[in-house]
Amino acid sequence: MSARGIASTLRASVAGLALLALAGCQSAIEQSYEPSVSPSATPQIVDEVQKNDPRAQMGAREHPRIVASYGGEYKDEKTERLVARITGALTAVSENPNQSYRITLLNSPAINAFALPGGYLYVTRGLLALADDASEVAAVLSHEMAHVTANHGIQRQQREEAEVIASRVVSEVLSSDLAGKQALARGKLRLAAFSRNQELQADVIGVRMLGEAGYDPYAAARFLDAMAAYSRFSSVDPDTDQSMDFLSSHPNAPQRVELARRHARAFGPEGTTGDRGRDYFLDGIDGLLYGDSPQEGYVRGQTFLHGKLGIRFDVPAGFQIDNKAEAVLATGPGEIAIRFDGVADTQRRSLTDYIASGWVTGLQPETIHAITINGLEAATARASAERWDFDVTVLRIDTQIYRFLTAVPKGMPSLEPTADVLRKSFRRMSPQEAAALKPLRIRVITVGPGDTLATLSARMMGTDRKLDLFRLINALQITSTIKPGDRIKIISE
Repeated sequence: MSARGIASTLRASVAGLALLALAGCQSAIEQSYEPSVSPSATPQIVDEVQKNDPRAQMGAREHPRIVASYGGEYKDEKTERLVARITGALTAVSENPNQSYRITLLNSPAINAFALPGGYLYVTRGLLALADDASEVAAVLSHEMAHVTANHGIQRQQREEAEVIASRVVSEVLSSDLAGKQALARGKLRLAAFSRNQELQADVIGVRMLGEAGYDPYAAARFLDAMAAYSRFSSVDPDTDQSMDFLSSHPNAPQRVELARRHARAFGPEGTTGDRGRDYFLDGIDGLLYGDSPQEGYVRGQTFLHGKLGIRFDVPAGFQIDNKAEAVLATGPGEIAIRFDGVADTQRRSLTDYIASGWVTGLQPETIHAITINGLEAATARASAERWDFDVTVLRIDTQIYRFLTAVPKGMPSLEPTADVLRKSFRRMSPQEAAALKPLRIRVITVGPGDTLATLSARMMGTDRKLDLFRLINALQITSTIKPGDRIKIISE
């Protein structure tokens, strides 16, 4: 079974387990949003856009849910100006130059961009971090703008009612407002998936807009390849859940890349036409937040740390941590999966009673034991469901209960050793440790006389595969070289 399937089974096998995020995650999900920067020197507020285009009412209705599902808006004035500049240039050559756009930068490390009817455009900071220049961002935005001007969202709207009904069912079954909000938001994201013909049509329109706006028209094919390379890099299992990423709803078939190149050739040979806009792009993303946001905690190799909550724990070697909004998930070899989340502790009952309170399917009552973990009150138990064995470990800190669920295939001896790593490593962070935690950011530096790929990539943080990620974020091939004076990106605090 794939890592995605294991995680799904783990969630499904614990009856009534509401998709409650950590306290920090909840605050990010529920935060309010503010209007984003406009793409022109004569900005139109959203009410004016809606007045001129009734289709924007659908976008306005779904906007808060989309923003919530991606962790809120990302606010950085220079980055907003960068995206506005690109969108403004594209608007002037679009199929409908009178169409107004509302651009929202999403505070998510996922690599995605999409549009809603009425001119609502979204791009994640994760996509900006991967892009190598302004033309690649323009390629993505022109594709999404093409969906808007071609009215693809109106055809998609017919599926909306079924998505809303399905989301209500999820909300009722899980008895969780947060879970319902997330399910509904993800349903709306699925409405952003277009047919193959619509995608190809948007590709053709988008490449034309790129060339006519003066950008490198080959950027579309180039960035499709870059996203596919990053997807391979970041996936331990090819079936790992990447439902929030661009390629999940924008298939990267080789023939689609070739189609983009073919249409780009109308503007001239590759490498001889259009502006890449790399310098002003790098200026606009210098200091961009990379990876997890402080509100959701940090993943550093095999360790999860949350400064606001003041907690940390390790997963075993060979596991990959996925810090999602609803929980921290980890998958490892041998079809092992881990889920970690937190719930409010209002009743202050004993933790052994809490485990036995009915939220775990297949619980083996005789296995419930009270224990102490690094000075913290805790309890453990075993459960079994379908073809999986589970370890359940809960801990209390102040008014919060933290929960580890570890799943392995039935009879697999790795259950106890895996759960033991989690238990032994979970502890409070000292105030000094929490204060020392800093988010990772994109830093733009200039190559010096003595710099090499090896010395520059060694400065990368947040990954064990430093050279591979360094090449990816700088669009460097195996044969690529660098020279003094070149500007490149690294990831550091």
